[in-house]
Amino acid sequence: MKIIIINGPNLNLLGIREPDIYGAATFEDFFTDLQNKYPNVELSYFQSNVEGELITKIQEIGFSYDGIILNAAAYTHTSVGIGDAVKAIITPVIEVHISNTFARESFRHQSFISPNAKGIVIGFGLKSYELALQSFL
Repeated sequence: MKIIIINGPNLNLLGIREPDIYGAATFEDFFTDLQNKYPNVELSYFQSNVEGELITKIQEIGFSYDGIILNAAAYTHTSVGIGDAVKAIITPVIEVHISNTFARESFRHQSFISPNAKGIVIGFGLKSYELALQSFL
């Protein structure tokens, strides 16, 4: 099984960015632990702060992977293009958020990804990624 985690803007700063919201662990350490915990899954990871690069990656793997775990971060609430890319592919996408977006600013309550996602996992910290992964198993 081939699953990719795609992270959007500012998630490269996990571990140092707003630890009261996002925790103190780096994503790289978490990802290594996830790979070790699920050795029978071919897990890969891509992060970009650039909207177009995220769209290109979704299109690139959206017909050959078994699943995408997507945390588009702030682009979730602003990018029609990412929403359209998710709609255009056949690989199922689970939308993930580390924090509970509905407990934050009102602009974070809108998602352009959700209508085309297989499911949504929000508010469980980095564990949200693992819950999304388990949905594919």
